[in-house]
Amino acid sequence: MAMECYIGFLVLLVAALLFGFLSVVFTLIWVLHYREGLGWDGTALEFNWHPVFLVTGFIFIQGIAIIVYRLPWTWKCSKFLMKLIHASLNAIAAILAITAVVAAFDFHNTMKIPNMYSLHSWVGLAVIILYVLQLLLGFFVFLLPFAPLSLRAFLMPIHVYSGLILFGTVIATALMGFTEKLLFSLNNPPYSSFPPEGVFTNTLGLLILVFGALIFWIVTRPQWKRPPESTPILFQPNGDAAEKVDVSTAISVSHNMDKSDSELNSEAAARKRNFALDDAGQRSTM
Repeated sequence: MAMECYIGFLVLLVAALLFGFLSVVFTLIWVLHYREGLGWDGTALEFNWHPVFLVTGFIFIQGIAIIVYRLPWTWKCSKFLMKLIHASLNAIAAILAITAVVAAFDFHNTMKIPNMYSLHSWVGLAVIILYVLQLLLGFFVFLLPFAPLSLRAFLMPIHVYSGLILFGTVIATALMGFTEKLLFSLNNPPYSSFPPEGVFTNTLGLLILVFGALIFWIVTRPQWKRPPESTPILFQPNGDAAEKVDVSTAISVSHNMDKSDSELNSEAAARKRNFALDDAGQRSTM
């Protein structure tokens, strides 16, 4: 990576981490200062875990998981190690998102509030289910060494595209949730009168939006893509590394293995004819 490109990457990475961290801090300030705090008793204090877990896990941690392959100082690490880190971060994000949904349902059931009536709840539950399916698919296809390479090659662009779509949908769902909560909670003064809590929460939404935009920009730049490994590791079915094979050697071996018996017999016959002709020519000149 050229120095100018590397510096540009570092600037955007620091900016993304800063906006993501501020999003988490603003969420905590919102629920602790404006929404009376946190608890797990079925009241509004339990519901306050819902935005905290979603912003921390489903947005901030998921964003880091998306760009973890783009960090240049990890390019010397094995691809398998980076897969483990990527999968672990996404697993943590999924656990926090599920816990956030449990907190919301528990609050609604305790306060006798209907569930699953708003667009926010429909999209939110759908994206969590799809996210868990994406996580399981990535685990069985890309992390475990049993899936054939052809299947991995086919699913990789789908995996990347669906991951970005889910990340963008999570951000949109969070913005809908903030607006819905403010419309229901702010009555005196109303949300339309620009109260301090409304302005503060709107600022939180902008921080999340900028964080998502920076993550999208970093992960879609081809110059910051992890370079391919020149000596891929072949794994045995039990997951142990068998040996490192040079790409050109592997291609040559596979090419020779693909030859049919008739082609090999034809090559052998041609070599015999050439040898006979050379021998006859030598005798005629003696």
